[in-house]
Amino acid sequence: MNAVEPAAAQYFQTVRAAFVGLEAYLDGPGRNTAARDLTATLVMKYVERLKTSLACWENKIGFMERFRISRAESGFPVFQNVLELENDRRSAPEKLAAIPDTGRLKAEMVDFILRNKAFPEELQSRIAERLYLEEAQKGEVFSPVVLPETSAVSVNAESLRPSVVVNWAAFDGAQTLPMIYIARIEDSSDNLTRMLVKADGTLNEKIDIPFPVGGFLNPELAARFDDFVIRNSGYALTPVTIATNLDKDFPTLHPKQMRRIVIGPFYSAGITENNEVINSILSRVRKAENAWLLTWTVQDVISKQEKPAQRGFFSSTPAEQIFHIDTNDLEAARMGVTAFEKHALVPHDAYTALYASGEAERVFAGYKVHVISGNQVTDV
Repeated sequence: MNAVEPAAAQYFQTVRAAFVGLEAYLDGPGRNTAARDLTATLVMKYVERLKTSLACWENKIGFMERFRISRAESGFPVFQNVLELENDRRSAPEKLAAIPDTGRLKAEMVDFILRNKAFPEELQSRIAERLYLEEAQKGEVFSPVVLPETSAVSVNAESLRPSVVVNWAAFDGAQTLPMIYIARIEDSSDNLTRMLVKADGTLNEKIDIPFPVGGFLNPELAARFDDFVIRNSGYALTPVTIATNLDKDFPTLHPKQMRRIVIGPFYSAGITENNEVINSILSRVRKAENAWLLTWTVQDVISKQEKPAQRGFFSSTPAEQIFHIDTNDLEAARMGVTAFEKHALVPHDAYTALYASGEAERVFAGYKVHVISGNQVTDV
């Protein structure tokens, strides 16, 4: 095994604990309102993908020389790992066919030990590679872009348009941050309106839609919507820019709300270097598995008004959304959002260390803080 194994093992232990804690927070009883419940359910699906990717990478360190994380920025694995995992996911069947099954490899390990009185490192590496490829082959990893799916549909009683909830995700290569997008979009396309909206303006309950639907609900726009997502999901683009681009690129789609959940940065004692104060305090936590801090930001951009379509003999313009940006809030304006929330999740031991240091108020300024102890999450 390579020399960085102890540090890598500690990293995977803490980041895995952080995502388990995030799931505990999302599944908490205080998040059971309808809108939050759907958001929490969708976010948990992508957190599960992140956990699967981590399980793959943890197996991969058993047969590779080094594993790189963004120590000074996000605290997450560098983008190259995400790209390689996606490539390995696609080529896994071919590679697995060339590797004996796990049972046979374990039998060869026992035989090697008995015959040579030594540990079969090469065979152990082959087992790790097989486990890595088997996990990758399942496909539920966090890809560079996780293509859209539609999770809900309703009818806007005022506009009489179908209103869909569509979600997707992306791992930003420059910032090494996983991001989740959830958008509520009205669709004024004739085909979808005829199919889903009854004469009385309610949803046609006779249309059985097995949610989630892979891709955008309107089949005539699904392929173009995938292409749009691939081109417009980078962290450098603000949510209002993405929503505005969507509004312009699709005359019959009307984005009413777009939510982006940016997961990270992540801090792990002795591993990350992204905040000297936080890392110094976390290093004092007695149990290494509790020496971490996970942050995330929820960004929302909301349409405050729709400028009606203009139709004339010589020219026409589609309906246009006017998004609300709170220019009185400099951080909201910088982010390009109507509103935002910053969250921090921290184990009880680590929170106690931060509090005892006298730095908690400064570290958590502007954050909603959630402290986890066992399976219980408490808002501070």
